[in-house]
Amino acid sequence: MVRIKDYLSSNFSRTFFMIFLPFFAIISLVYFIRISMLTNQIQLDFFDVLKLYAYFLPSIIFYTLPVSFVATISLTLVRLSNDNELGALYSFGVSSSSIVKKYFTLSILFSMLLFAISFFAMPVSKQLYNSFKITKLSEAKLNVDPNSLGQKFDDYYLFINSQDATQYHDIVIYNPNAKKGEQIFLAKNGKIVNNPQSQGYFMLEDGFAYTYDKEKLRQAKFKQLIAYDTSNKGEISFQTISEYWSDTLKDKKEKSRIFFFIFISLMPIITLYTIASFSMIHSRYQSNNSYTVIFAVSLGSYIYASFLEKYGNTFWLILGILTVVIFGKMTFKRRVEKVF
Repeated sequence: MVRIKDYLSSNFSRTFFMIFLPFFAIISLVYFIRISMLTNQIQLDFFDVLKLYAYFLPSIIFYTLPVSFVATISLTLVRLSNDNELGALYSFGVSSSSIVKKYFTLSILFSMLLFAISFFAMPVSKQLYNSFKITKLSEAKLNVDPNSLGQKFDDYYLFINSQDATQYHDIVIYNPNAKKGEQIFLAKNGKIVNNPQSQGYFMLEDGFAYTYDKEKLRQAKFKQLIAYDTSNKGEISFQTISEYWSDTLKDKKEKSRIFFFIFISLMPIITLYTIASFSMIHSRYQSNNSYTVIFAVSLGSYIYASFLEKYGNTFWLILGILTVVIFGKMTFKRRVEKVF
């Protein structure tokens, strides 16, 4: 029996990698397109793209594994049926239900991996992604171009006439939202300091500051003036896994997403008998409907998981799991177990 289990597992492994890699490449391409869209907001180099891809990797694997498992089980059982290898096992007294049970261990391992990815790896990668994006957006705010109108630094409108390797020259800054009236700053020289540990700031040198309202105009001469960038209000503090999910449970929208993760993570277990019902066939009398089975099971699972994400609660989650399991067991008993 151990050899039969090893034989079935080896067939699964060979088929799995042939299916997983193309799915992985397709979903990776979708995320690369998403990364490329970020270049409209922030400047990314090659290493930044690789870093972002690494942050998306848990999500890519999470969405690839369930479909890969469904496709692998279906194609493996159909191929073994068409090659009469399942028939040979039946002739040795191995029942169809015992064959499916040998794949049940694999389905549990896949579900455990999906749970680990969705409830541990994805929260960490999401926080790393948000931190990376905030940092890059902050840097983008502190990168300005000479001779360009309409640029902003925090709440200030900014114009720079020229620059050299170390600083900017002939700077005009206008602040229409000052508490004591409108402000204008004129400076001969200045430079932007990107400080990753705190706020970035604009250091102005040798200039004049003007504040005016309806009643008076004030002027001040300065040797050095620092304007801080206070617009970066999106900084996040990293949370532990327990803290992350505790906060998520307080948000109704995010709480529903947990039902999505649970259902998709259980997909390898709860759909196993349904897949086997239509994949363990008699090659002479039954047609190969493996691709229809893969499409129907995958699409149906994701549609119901999306329903849970939007409207889900514990009742609908349990009902969905029980419905799929009972349907799979009854169909397997009627189509396969009575015959083989």
